[in-house]
Amino acid sequence: MSFFFSDKVVLLFDFWNVHSPAGMVLSVLIIMLLAVMYEAIKVGRAKLLQHTLPAMAPSLSQETLEEPERASMNTGVEQLASTSQKVLLWHSTQTLLHILQVVLGYLVMLAVMSYNAWIFLGVIAGSAIGYYVAYPLLNAR
Repeated sequence: MSFFFSDKVVLLFDFWNVHSPAGMVLSVLIIMLLAVMYEAIKVGRAKLLQHTLPAMAPSLSQETLEEPERASMNTGVEQLASTSQKVLLWHSTQTLLHILQVVLGYLVMLAVMSYNAWIFLGVIAGSAIGYYVAYPLLNAR
């Protein structure tokens, strides 16, 4: 197999059958969008991790450290339950985003495996655009 330039290709599913230059342009734009979304989700997961892990770290108040016998047991149990719920919600969100990222990654990979050079160039351009736009958001506060 080798890459070829053509405006005729079947992408991912039988119903996505491209027969014209206009159809190829639209298909390349859709594949570019999928690649941009892949990069955005990848950076979004990292940003979510960056913001939620420090917030979920168990913290003890200064009062609890200075006077442990006065610290309320109920407050500790309530904080633990609240933290457990936050961890579960965070983990569920990360799992759903991971699944979406994997699905998009495989769809993009399968599109490249059509060996159509236009689709391949669309994936490269979409990944570059997605990374260029999304990566600076990772360092933004």
